[in-house]
Amino acid sequence: MKKLTLILFTLFAMGSMTAAHAQFAKAEDAIKYRKAAFTVMGTHFARIGAMVQGKAPFDAKLAAENAELVASLSKLPWAAFGEGTDLGDTKAKPEIWKDSAKFKAAAEKMQLEAGKLAQAAQTGKEDAIKAAFSATGGSCKACHDDFRSK
Repeated sequence: MKKLTLILFTLFAMGSMTAAHAQFAKAEDAIKYRKAAFTVMGTHFARIGAMVQGKAPFDAKLAAENAELVASLSKLPWAAFGEGTDLGDTKAKPEIWKDSAKFKAAAEKMQLEAGKLAQAAQTGKEDAIKAAFSATGGSCKACHDDFRSK
């Protein structure tokens, strides 16, 4: 049942990626959407982090499930950085819109690293997962440093 739920959620998330931009009636809807996507992605990433940092027992199956979700979720928030979403309840820096090419490159880098994390997690090898987790976390941090206010 748990695996079926995971599969259905992933399919729903992937299916909603292309329609996400079109469904934002208001800028605040887009902001809420992207914040929610980042929150859920961060939650699943943190579960892997607890394992690689020794704060939780290592469970290869659980790491793989969470890494797969992180990789899928990493594709969601970007459509919600449209025009007018720079104002309101957001920590997004103006640099997102001033240097959109750099922002897009950072988003693509994070998605690439999240995909590598999912691949590493499929091996079940803790060392491979640790290395991929570190690279993925580094891509997240780089984007936060450049494009997110504290």
